[in-house]
Amino acid sequence: MTAPATILIVDDEIQNRRLLQALLGHEGYVTRTADNGKEALAAIADDPPDLILLDVMMPGLDGRQVTRAVKEDPATSKIPIIIVTAQTDREARLAALDAGAEDFLSKPVDRAELWLRVRNLLRLKRLSDLLEKHQVTLEAEAQARTAELRARTVDLKRFRTAMDASDDSIVLVNRTTMQFVAVNETASQMLGYSREELFELAPMDLLSTSRDQLAALYDTIIAGRGRTASLETAHRKDGSAFPVEVHRQAQRAGADWIIVAVTRDITERIKAESRLEDLAHFDALTGLLNRTELCDTLTRTLGHASAVGETVAVLHLDLDHFKNVNDTYGHGIGDEVLIQVSDRLIECAGEGDTVGRLGGDEFALILTMPEGRGDAAVVAEKIRSALLKPFRLDGDDLAVTASIGITLHPDDATDTETLLKYADTAMYQAKQSGRDAFQFFTSAMNTEVWRRLELETALRHAVKNGEFVLHYQPKVELKLGQVVGLEALLRWERPGFGLVPPSEFIYSLEETGLIVDVGRWAVAAACEQIRKWSRRGIDPVQVSVNVSQRQLIRGDLLGDVLLALDIYEVPGRLLELEMTEASMMTSTDRTIAILQNLKATGVQISIDDFGTGHSGLAYLRRFPIDKLKIRRSLIRDVTSSPAAAATVMAIIQMGHSLGLEVIAQGVETTPQLANLRDHQCDQIQGYFFSRPLPVPAVELLLLAGRSLIPGADTVVPRSDIAPGHPGYSKP
Repeated sequence: MTAPATILIVDDEIQNRRLLQALLGHEGYVTRTADNGKEALAAIADDPPDLILLDVMMPGLDGRQVTRAVKEDPATSKIPIIIVTAQTDREARLAALDAGAEDFLSKPVDRAELWLRVRNLLRLKRLSDLLEKHQVTLEAEAQARTAELRARTVDLKRFRTAMDASDDSIVLVNRTTMQFVAVNETASQMLGYSREELFELAPMDLLSTSRDQLAALYDTIIAGRGRTASLETAHRKDGSAFPVEVHRQAQRAGADWIIVAVTRDITERIKAESRLEDLAHFDALTGLLNRTELCDTLTRTLGHASAVGETVAVLHLDLDHFKNVNDTYGHGIGDEVLIQVSDRLIECAGEGDTVGRLGGDEFALILTMPEGRGDAAVVAEKIRSALLKPFRLDGDDLAVTASIGITLHPDDATDTETLLKYADTAMYQAKQSGRDAFQFFTSAMNTEVWRRLELETALRHAVKNGEFVLHYQPKVELKLGQVVGLEALLRWERPGFGLVPPSEFIYSLEETGLIVDVGRWAVAAACEQIRKWSRRGIDPVQVSVNVSQRQLIRGDLLGDVLLALDIYEVPGRLLELEMTEASMMTSTDRTIAILQNLKATGVQISIDDFGTGHSGLAYLRRFPIDKLKIRRSLIRDVTSSPAAAATVMAIIQMGHSLGLEVIAQGVETTPQLANLRDHQCDQIQGYFFSRPLPVPAVELLLLAGRSLIPGADTVVPRSDIAPGHPGYSKP
């Protein structure tokens, strides 16, 4: 059994070495590594590998210098070298080949291409080794002619078998006669000739190269001075031409030389490179200009407009609630919507106007306008009307709207970056104004932008400096009036501003993605507080922490919770996670898996703001939940709206039918409490009993251990009683 080939990987980046080791190990190769040229040369001298994968750009000796050193040493000159490079220009590649490398690969490395190139070069090396062995056999003919002839026959059969097994064309050419002496089956198929027909031809009959040019090339290869790899054009029997990559090596055969040429059809590779070139300028999904090319086009357009005195409008368009399309119908349907939107935008644009995709569900248009501001409004309204027509997708009619921001050159700005920024600002204002609208940029919008930026900066400092705190609002068991749980609610102790309520900063936390870090902190802080209460002898109650949609999608919620429970030695049953219906409907299968793993630790799951209509009975059964929290608006109207009262009653009954506890939040009046008691709601939360409290006030409440139900023998501390509670009195 043949021992696996040994491959030396030389790269100064450890992640690149590990990736190549993993890919080659999968194919059974033995790999060794070196992180610089000097170490590589020492490793080669100590134990020559069968093949070398060599990075070009390395400190010290670079890839080309290492290649020359290997090829200049007779003991290692026949080791094939594949240059691995991120350089894509032709000159860089030719320089690598000129140094003596047999082949090259472009970064990032394609797995299939790596395997094929390594396999084929190793086959070529084996062929070379077989030829050398064959030559030794010929030279020993005088001593053992019969044995030598038998070995020669076996070697030739193996050689021809190896040739025919290759996916590349392999031909052997006699340097003196310039005729083929062997061709494999792939060469016959690639060129459209039978083997017999090929033996009647010469290499120059199949390439765009003269006999003299080819002879000179062979001689330089024999002398060890020429490149062994080149890009050429081959001709089939039917007259068609196609690009090929040819690798040649010279082998002595007695007094003559044999040229071994391995040829690969690179038609598909050139097409792929062309597609990559397109991707550098065009959006792969819609075919529109991508952001980079759009910016370049806008810069050129502004230069021309300035010279001739034209007005240019930039429209920034963002689809409204497009995330819901992806979440509801899947990304395949979402992509189809984006394609149809791009088609409608092209129809709305005039001759000479430009449409591009900035990314995601954002598009931009560049309009040259003889009539100025009025033309931009006309196009924006035209786009709104075009998008109002239903999108027919997979049998359903889908409605899509967009928010559009418009900025003008030279009125608002004269450079590309500022115009795009102002268009984005105006688009954001259109969204804030109710969506499905367009807004022209105004200088006043800059104030709002700076306010948002200032808030985002302050929030980043708040995360870094630990400026957030948790307040706790009691959850009261309705039958006995005891505090059975607490909801941890985020507050921001902003320096110079005092205690900031979440309504003023939660949106920015979500928009910036900081909510993932803050949510992780909130889980840990709640667990730490539970441990403190336990150590102080205060019987802990279950604490619930709100979880955002981003934590489910982009964070590691399971890991964060498990770490907090472990660090603070908190039983899982004392922690509850609250999440909205909408967040649970995102990436449903992944969400269910996360919740099931959390449930296995004893953590309880509650659906917050239930009653928005996102989920039905059948859908709820899929989720491992423990509690439903009725949304505040329903509780607010429960005594004044029959519809709200009926909905609340239905939620309570449905929750109980599923074995779930039901919590009413936002309870503020005695009639609301009575209604919920009549319908056997399990727990109550709201200002009727207590507003969210800082830790010291919560501890007093827990230590009192009395019923908070009106009429009981407990007096709730006045500072904790909200207006509307029967025990409330003005100070």
